[in-house]
Amino acid sequence: MPPSLTDVTIRPITGPGELDLFLQFPYVLNAELADDLEAGRRRPEWMWVALRGDRPEARVAWWGREGDSAPQLMDVFDIDDVEDAAGQAQRVEVGVQLLRTATSHVMSAGAQQPEYSRFLSAGWHEDAAERRAVENRMAALTRTGAELFVERLRLEWRPTAPIPSPGDRLGFRPAGDRTELVALMTQVLDGTLDAHSRDDLTRMSAPQAAAQQYDEELARYKSPRDWWRIATLPSRQPVGFVIPARNDYNAIIAYIGVLPEHRGNGYIDDILAEGTRVLAEQDVPRIRAATDLANTPMARAFGRAGYATFERQINMRWS
Repeated sequence: MPPSLTDVTIRPITGPGELDLFLQFPYVLNAELADDLEAGRRRPEWMWVALRGDRPEARVAWWGREGDSAPQLMDVFDIDDVEDAAGQAQRVEVGVQLLRTATSHVMSAGAQQPEYSRFLSAGWHEDAAERRAVENRMAALTRTGAELFVERLRLEWRPTAPIPSPGDRLGFRPAGDRTELVALMTQVLDGTLDAHSRDDLTRMSAPQAAAQQYDEELARYKSPRDWWRIATLPSRQPVGFVIPARNDYNAIIAYIGVLPEHRGNGYIDDILAEGTRVLAEQDVPRIRAATDLANTPMARAFGRAGYATFERQINMRWS
């Protein structure tokens, strides 16, 4: 360990009793950590701090679904922010050592490191202080082998916005069984602009990618499946689908797509309007959604439906 780090202690928190220590870094997810610990989505052994004396200089945490034996996502990583260059370099070094030490204990030998995700303000590029903090975190992550994968828009619809109308061009029916939806998801992957889906297609076939997303994501939502909608023409030919759902935190548009042969007709607006209507009828306080920054058509569709960008998100990956 470098000399400047000899008086730094790196360890997991001992339990919920040390949550206040972990919460000394401000972050939007802080409000969820206590409930996550109680529900089993986080564990004390997945939450690590780097301490100089009793003062935390960095922290890292992973998240998983209830019952998971290994975490699915690294979604908390903070380094104490200072303005001078020498201090920043030292803090980045602390972050690197924390990442390496914690990862070696949290992840099994040979296991793939989960993706890193960070929520940021919508204008983080223009905010000098936030940009500096983001760049320092990314510098530490890069030194452990991570690379920037994608930047995403986080979107939100509030009940103060009008409920968009699906129009009368399309009909909507509840989604059928797994076989029908996976077949439609397979078709939607043709020409997709989503970075995660495009990456999946470099490693597996479209039917395999669709089945995996269904089984590992959509099938796990506890909200009613009769919210899910298939959009059809008057001839009953499917045009696309939308998956309104609720995760552990919010009502969401979990997945939406238009079949390739029907793109360019504006059907995305009708389908998104129907998904929004389904959730709005549940009297939810907000509806959340996300799309890649580069997926301009989808971002514009959300905007037309009354969704506002309230945050951004960056994802990094280890090869």
